Amino acid sequence: MDKSLEYYLKEQNILSETDRQIARKVLSGERITFQEGIHLFENTDTGLLAVMADNVRHRLNGTKVYYNKNVHLELTNICIYDCQFCSFSRKIGEAGSWNYSYDDVEKIVNNMAEDITEIHITGGTHPEASLAGYELLIKQVRRLRPQVHIKAFSAAELFNVFRKAKIHDDEGLQILIDAGLNSIPGGGAEIFDEAIRKQICPEKLSAAAWLALHKAAHLKGLFSNATMLYGHQELYSHRLHHMELLRNLQDETNGFNAFIPLKFKNKNNAMSYLPEVTLVEDLRNYAVSRVFLDNIPHLKAYWPMLGKKQAQLALGFGVDDFDGTIDDTTDIYVAAGMEKSENTMNVQEIRQMITQAGFVPVERYSDYTARI
Repeated sequence: MDKSLEYYLKEQNILSETDRQIARKVLSGERITFQEGIHLFENTDTGLLAVMADNVRHRLNGTKVYYNKNVHLELTNICIYDCQFCSFSRKIGEAGSWNYSYDDVEKIVNNMAEDITEIHITGGTHPEASLAGYELLIKQVRRLRPQVHIKAFSAAELFNVFRKAKIHDDEGLQILIDAGLNSIPGGGAEIFDEAIRKQICPEKLSAAAWLALHKAAHLKGLFSNATMLYGHQELYSHRLHHMELLRNLQDETNGFNAFIPLKFKNKNNAMSYLPEVTLVEDLRNYAVSRVFLDNIPHLKAYWPMLGKKQAQLALGFGVDDFDGTIDDTTDIYVAAGMEKSENTMNVQEIRQMITQAGFVPVERYSDYTARI
């Protein structure tokens, strides 16, 4: 028999006083504190975490689990950054490197399924990347697919080309909006603690710069997602600090659509000496994220990173977004050791997995309105 949060509160001997306090807050829709978030990570039973997270997801999204028909366009794996956790990036001339030309992009986009609603464009930050080049690329994709939603370029990519062009974030974003940009993804956030950033991604933009760029995007009317890389050198306090900064910005702009925890994978990178965290830790991290981030409406399980069955389990820990069909168009986590078979799903498979988990599948557009 499933236990509700009310059940836990009625049973006097099940919860600690801190758990009872947090459970009452969750039931009333009240925000939990940083220290309460630490308690959830360190002390709260996994079953109770799942019930708390499920309560929040039901309040925000009922029994709906969203997915979309999307593809990724990874322009290049050549990158100026030397992030220690990355298995994807290469240098110019290195074996396995690629950098698509405009002709390549035209062929790729023309071969994409006709019914996709979103193209997610990202990749390495190429040394020759420029704002003018990004502008031309978005115009090209917009010409080829006039109706598709273009979600393009992480904050790390944008920060680089805006600084090269010597313009402010809002000016650069306006140029790309005029070219046809609809939203930006959440990549490049990694973990916001600057001491850890200096160890794992020292050349990448600062946490403050990432947040400022997303704020500028929100104020321009672009929504975005937010990510967090977890399971490496960070502590629970670093995860909560990361989420608190996101929560604070969301209070100000209301521009984040979804939060996407991204698990560190230890194959083929400079941090391979670190073990990966367990599936139980993944699920607990989803649950705490859902309870803490009370103002970000959606929590996404990115199945090419987590695995299909594992993502299905995450639906019981507050997740309401199963990402999309993707159609084997991303290699970032394949480079980090994920099986190629985990890299594509059709609509029937997605809907079946959601239904089997006890939820209602809803195809969405990029703004989370239902596609009828």
